[in-house]
Amino acid sequence: MDIQLLLALVAGIATIIVLVLRTRLDAFIALLVACVVTGILAGQELTGIVGSITTGFGTTLGNIGIVIGLGVAIGKILEVSGAADALARAFLKAFGRGREEWALGSVGSLVSIPVFCDSGYVIMNPLARSIARVKRGGYVALALALGCGMTLTHHMVPPTPGPLAATGILGADLGLVIVTGLVFTVILLPVVVVYARWIGPTLEDKIVPEVRDVVYPHLAAVGAGGRRTTRTGAQGGSAGEHGAEATDETEHDVQTYDPETYFGEPPAGEEHRRVGALLGSLPLAIPLALIVANTVTAAVDRNQQGALSGDYEASGWTAPFAFLGNPVVALVIGAILAVYVLLPRWTPRSKVQGWLAEAAASAGLILLITGAGGAFGQVLRDSGVGDALAEAIASTALPAFLVPFVIATVVRIAQGSGTVAMITAASVTAPLVDTLGVDPVVAVLACTAGSMVFSYFNDSYFWVVTRFTGLEGTAALKGWSGITTAVWAGSIPLLFVLNLIMG
Repeated sequence: MDIQLLLALVAGIATIIVLVLRTRLDAFIALLVACVVTGILAGQELTGIVGSITTGFGTTLGNIGIVIGLGVAIGKILEVSGAADALARAFLKAFGRGREEWALGSVGSLVSIPVFCDSGYVIMNPLARSIARVKRGGYVALALALGCGMTLTHHMVPPTPGPLAATGILGADLGLVIVTGLVFTVILLPVVVVYARWIGPTLEDKIVPEVRDVVYPHLAAVGAGGRRTTRTGAQGGSAGEHGAEATDETEHDVQTYDPETYFGEPPAGEEHRRVGALLGSLPLAIPLALIVANTVTAAVDRNQQGALSGDYEASGWTAPFAFLGNPVVALVIGAILAVYVLLPRWTPRSKVQGWLAEAAASAGLILLITGAGGAFGQVLRDSGVGDALAEAIASTALPAFLVPFVIATVVRIAQGSGTVAMITAASVTAPLVDTLGVDPVVAVLACTAGSMVFSYFNDSYFWVVTRFTGLEGTAALKGWSGITTAVWAGSIPLLFVLNLIMG
């Protein structure tokens, strides 16, 4: 590889990492500065650099920006309506006692598809605490399973913004990415549960006192004379009244969602209603089903025409599926269902619009970062760095599909954000996909899987999980950093298999 182009690539990635870690600038500006640095060092004309930035930014957001906005809107309505809570309880009931780690890992995986990890964990963590309170133990394992279950789908299943952005930048089929990401999640979930069950018991005595007293009040209740004096659970009642084995409440009875928090007092003649799991799943399940149906019908049509690769002319019967399964249309349907099916009919218009505005605000920076990632990829293409890197990789023994995996891994460890790691890896990889013959779906999953590695101090989600779990220092690293690295390692053989199937 030409030393000048190699220097341009290394300098671009280093610019992103240094600016995010060492300055007051965020990833959006860091990516734009990296575009300029890379273009200049690669010898691209100055006016051409600006053109590449605007073209890449606009093309990327044109493909994926609307979908990210709609996805976070649906997630917000699932949160405020209690649908996320209802889905969690349904999973707990379905798995039954003795399988709580499986249930919470599955709950986390489901909830984190539309809801950001940080807020989703805050919403669902009371369930983990209530189960541990009833079981009189096992909180660390439950909390880790919940948190890492969320990590799986947050990193691998659109419409979560990170994998959605990588899909748009790499031009992969969204339906195939959803299906493949879900398959990876199902296969990696046992890794989550096994690790949580293995490390959890060793860390139970490391929980900080303030969290231990809340999760296990029966321990805090033992006074100097050995008599229990405080409540055994969230619903009240002392151990002195109910005995040391008081378990009348179950994990499904403990209230963790309070509609008055979001809706206030209902109008006269109205009352708060609980959203059931089936109803609550509609805004999420229907859009995903439509997108996947579009992918399946297109594959069937291609097979019938003998055009399994390249461009083809779609048959007329696929048009309704192509329209309804377009991610924009499918998620518009999901957003409408969320607002008009999940929310009480007396909910004020201003309140609903306020929630949607909050969702849009939370998506704003991600949209900018996604667009800037597309701009970076365009600069790599137009400057010739992408082609040179492809030729260099082709001459080595490193499997081409591992390139985005390694890039995402390095960027994630360096600066902490999984979303930035995915977008950076996708941007660098985009010019290589066609040249090296890597399937775009494989490239997307490589980006997303690589970005799961070793969540630690520079990752905001690390602090959410460890603070709620009550782990600090080495215990936090063994628990949370360890479990995220375990699923990262578990994804490597899956990527090899996926590449054999689709590569």
